[in-house]
Amino acid sequence: MKKIMIVGAGAMGCLFGARFAQAGYELVLVDVWREHIDAINSAGLKIETEQGEQIVKISAGTADAVDFRPDLVIVFTKTLHTAAALDSVCHLFDDRTCLLTLQNGLGNVETAAEFIPIERVMHGVTNYPSDLKGPGRVSSKGSGYIKIYGADGQRRKEHQVIAEAFGKAGFNCVLDADVERAIWEKVAFNAALNSLTAVTGMTVGEVGASTSGPLLAQRIVAETGAVARARHIAVDEDAIWQSVGKAFIEHAEHKPSMLQDVMHNRKTEIGSINGAIAEFALEAGVAVPVTETLYHLVRMIEQKHKS
Repeated sequence: MKKIMIVGAGAMGCLFGARFAQAGYELVLVDVWREHIDAINSAGLKIETEQGEQIVKISAGTADAVDFRPDLVIVFTKTLHTAAALDSVCHLFDDRTCLLTLQNGLGNVETAAEFIPIERVMHGVTNYPSDLKGPGRVSSKGSGYIKIYGADGQRRKEHQVIAEAFGKAGFNCVLDADVERAIWEKVAFNAALNSLTAVTGMTVGEVGASTSGPLLAQRIVAETGAVARARHIAVDEDAIWQSVGKAFIEHAEHKPSMLQDVMHNRKTEIGSINGAIAEFALEAGVAVPVTETLYHLVRMIEQKHKS
């Protein structure tokens, strides 16, 4: 597992790319933002951490310009762009290529399996914070974790190799057979913080310091937990709420990707997060009024920008 391709060089893709490159892996970032790609190739990727700013030399390019046969593909695009992104790079896959989705939201495995056998697909979650500060610049302050497992529910020897690669790159990564639960817990976390920051324009810390923010976040967590349980997924609402509270403090300055998308007049992932929860809730006959309201509010903001 020496050659890694990261599809989607946004805030998270750049953070992971920088750490893998620093650990000595051969790596390429694939994205569609030409200014960002040019900045990385010409001056390196600038990443700001608690230890200060570092400049990491990484190769970056658009899919049509990349000639790279990856052992591992890590997908960080928005869910709504997954199919197009994988279609643009799948000609570079061979019969040994593994794919890992660490994307937000629901439905990513199903899309990935259209381009690579499900036996070589992994899914998982991460809560490492990262903010895109501009072309070729990211900031990441705070701790996190990664949980991954085979998308077909099976554990294979290459999964351990991939987990160890994350460890070598300085990440806290574990193989978790109950990753579906972790994914839903991350969806609940994102449904609360992403939608609330996107609608209010507040950072995570500002939402936590407000009077109504924690109350609304807790209600969204509870609603998502009820939907998960209706689907026989035993999420731990207390653990989710503890993660939200920790984010209020440790990731206080963080601007989630959904807020950044709103700030830059881009389409968000609200459909695969709050929207997906609302759809599953309707099927299960579970009421999710706060989650659904935030979904519609973000859609309204998108439509305003579109007009």
